[in-house]
Amino acid sequence: MSQARVLNPQELRRVLDHVATRRHSARNRAMLLLTHFAGMRVAEVAALRINDVLNGDSTIRGEIRLMPNQTKGKHARTVYLNERMQKELAQYIKAIKIKDPTKPLFYTQKQAGFSANSLTQYFFYLYRSVGLEGASSHSGRRSFLTGLANKGTAIHILKSLAGHRNISTTATYLYSSPDQLKAAVELI
Repeated sequence: MSQARVLNPQELRRVLDHVATRRHSARNRAMLLLTHFAGMRVAEVAALRINDVLNGDSTIRGEIRLMPNQTKGKHARTVYLNERMQKELAQYIKAIKIKDPTKPLFYTQKQAGFSANSLTQYFFYLYRSVGLEGASSHSGRRSFLTGLANKGTAIHILKSLAGHRNISTTATYLYSSPDQLKAAVELI
């Protein structure tokens, strides 16, 4: 099975522009950007509760502490939110009515939280509707890690941000374009 497509900034913009024209755009934008700006797995996004992202004063946290039951490997980890992602979540929180902060952060039309499977399917159809062949629910995570690697972030930092236990797992996420490979040999 091939790996999920890594999106460039223009492709991500196309997806965001499409999301903006659909129902539940604030919710869908926030879910999408958590995968692209925080490198979260779709199952982790689906498992988020409102109180996972809110401080006691209703501001957005700079870090999300995922409990073992919210992660793939059943190991707690911290997800760091940059200022841009914090602003995106603040916009989304403004758009929803919070009655119970222990409820899912991302509701479905039936007011229940997404399952990992239903959110995976949402991303599949979203990318398909924009015409991005090979993109999947894992594209945001791969794009996040590849983008950071291309900016010189050390692989041990990427490993921690991804919540991987082994650097070899992290290495499989990174994509090198033919242009990058050509530029690398020109350094000799």
